Amino acid sequence: MKTYFLVAALILSFFSAATAQTNIAALNKAMSDGDAITIGGYFDQTVELTLLDKLNVLDKKAATAALNDFFAKNKPHAFNEVHQGASKGSASHYSIGDLATAPSTYRVYLYYKVVNEKPMIQEMRIEK
Repeated sequence: MKTYFLVAALILSFFSAATAQTNIAALNKAMSDGDAITIGGYFDQTVELTLLDKLNVLDKKAATAALNDFFAKNKPHAFNEVHQGASKGSASHYSIGDLATAPSTYRVYLYYKVVNEKPMIQEMRIEK
């Protein structure tokens, strides 16, 4: 009986990790597309958002609007994730990538936790 529960737990863990990776892939595609609405769906209730040199702690709706404004001025055409990882114990995760836009290329840093198999972005930085 213990073996059954162990196997079931491992299978659920595998599918949970796969679902989280699918969500990250969707998030990366939204970055490439400049889709602030989709990205905003991954924001936590409040987000520490840094756009270039401006740092703000915003609610989900305001952060989505600020990101949408940034994308309107800097039309993305590609996002390439270059690194990702997790803290010890996997409570917090991060992703780092390059966002190519019409005027420039920016470095993007995402810090998030996974809640119910969905990444919840707590901090997002877009820097030159």
